Amino acid sequence: MAKHPPYSVVLTYHEDLQQLVVHTIDPNKLAPLIAGRMGVVMADEQDFKLDDEFARQLGVGLLNTIALGQPDIKQYMTFTEGPVDKSSGQ
Repeated sequence: MAKHPPYSVVLTYHEDLQQLVVHTIDPNKLAPLIAGRMGVVMADEQDFKLDDEFARQLGVGLLNTIALGQPDIKQYMTFTEGPVDKSSGQ
């Protein structure tokens, strides 16, 4: 398996092409670009579980954040905002 250096991930939405693209970038090069920008803690050591529900909520959070700046994407968004209740058979 190839060894990768540490990197951060940037998600970009291209409205014209209707494409979501994941980019990798050196964290040291990214740091000055994100200084002073909005940031949201998605996982911390208090409840650090990277399970199915976390992954779903991460995706919802990322798409909602993109929609703040590019509201046209909302017409394609049809997901449940909150946690999915597994007891209801979903």
